[in-house]
Amino acid sequence: MTNPEGSAMRITVLTVPGCPNAAVVRERITAALAGRHVPVNLVEVSDEAGAARWGMTGSPTVLLDGVDPFAAAGTEPSVSCRLYRTADGTPDGAPSVADLRRALR
Repeated sequence: MTNPEGSAMRITVLTVPGCPNAAVVRERITAALAGRHVPVNLVEVSDEAGAARWGMTGSPTVLLDGVDPFAAAGTEPSVSCRLYRTADGTPDGAPSVADLRRALR
C-alpha cells in the first residue's frame, strides 16, 4: 500500500501503557488492510510531552503517514483514553474496520 507520493504508507498506533484497546485497534487495522502487508509501528506514550510530540489525542491514536485521520478539530494532545463513534453514534474504544478502510484509501 502506498501513499499519494508513491512511497510505502506508515501506520503508527500510539497508546498509553496497558491500553485495553491496543490489541483491538491492531486487529481492526489488520482486517482493514485485507491481506495487504503494511508494517504497524506501536508506540507507547506515557507523558503529556510525548503526547504533544506525537500528536496523540488519547489512546489509541492511529497515525497514517504521521496524520491522525480521526482527529477532531481543536482536540488537545492527551495521555487519556480515547473514544471513537460508530456509525450509529455508539462510543467504541477504537475506530471501526469500515472507518479504517476509508482512512486507508
